[in-house]
Amino acid sequence: MQSCRKATQNFMKTSILLIALLFVLSPQPAIGQQAKSYRIGILHPGGSQYETIDGLRQGLQELGLSEGKQVQLDIRDVKGDASAAETEAAALEKENVALIYALTTPVITKAKAATDKVSIVFCIGSDPVTGKLVDSFARPGGRLTGVHYLVRDLTGKRLEILKEILPKISRVLTFYDPTNRVAAEGATLAREEAKRLGIKLIERHVRSVEDVKAATQKLKGGDADAFLFPPDPMVGAQSMLIIDTAKAIKLPTMFQEHTLVAQGALASYGQNYREIGRLSATYVQRVLNGTNPKDMKIETVDSVELAINLQTAKQLGVTIPPQVLARAKRVIK
Repeated sequence: MQSCRKATQNFMKTSILLIALLFVLSPQPAIGQQAKSYRIGILHPGGSQYETIDGLRQGLQELGLSEGKQVQLDIRDVKGDASAAETEAAALEKENVALIYALTTPVITKAKAATDKVSIVFCIGSDPVTGKLVDSFARPGGRLTGVHYLVRDLTGKRLEILKEILPKISRVLTFYDPTNRVAAEGATLAREEAKRLGIKLIERHVRSVEDVKAATQKLKGGDADAFLFPPDPMVGAQSMLIIDTAKAIKLPTMFQEHTLVAQGALASYGQNYREIGRLSATYVQRVLNGTNPKDMKIETVDSVELAINLQTAKQLGVTIPPQVLARAKRVIK
């Protein structure tokens, strides 16, 4: 019995020594070593595009890429000044970010021009092929890919709905930069729709953020019957200034993104920026995993939604027609 006990003790000692030896010989992580973290540069014009970035965060989280752990987001708001995007994009490439995530046509265009190596994932509201950013939707053919959605193409429809909400309007005001191709094309669509509806479109040209602020601050009651947002990110960056000023002079506003309605605009007709950002996270993940953007098909998001703020309507003395209210996906009461 004693010999059996001794054999057992020897076996246990041998086992412990083997385990210890295996532990020593096995590769051990260095102290403080963590999983790889990717730095992503984000370029955007501000305003409601922060909603797109929130959607990106949500999408990345769903894909197992948590901000602060697997990914680091270096967010650079150019505050409506697309020319600043060129400087920021060049700096991000020099700093060796894993990729650049760019929002809106002017910012994306500047980012592409300022870089020559870094991959760019975009969310764009105009045709990227017409804009010469990619070769085709099916095969982008370069460093850029991402999600396409509708902004410019909905300009006429926004005016049509605005007229439906306010049947008696005859003069609608819009601000846009005539040197911005997409904004100018949107203004053309609005002009054509205004002619069809018997509305005078009052077009005020702005070429800088300072121009937008100055034009907004000069607004006074009686200048127009309503304000129509054009597909111009520079103007969009000043959305809250426009909304607050318009409410003060009782000017109804029609925008493109529902979060602006929650913040006081009368109505919006467009696409859900948060959902667009969430969908684009897949592109970011694939690029980080080594997929070449030139082979990643561009996805078009075509679902749209109408939002109405009944609180703003009450403040303006506007009654929303039942048929319009019934079509609204979001109603702020």
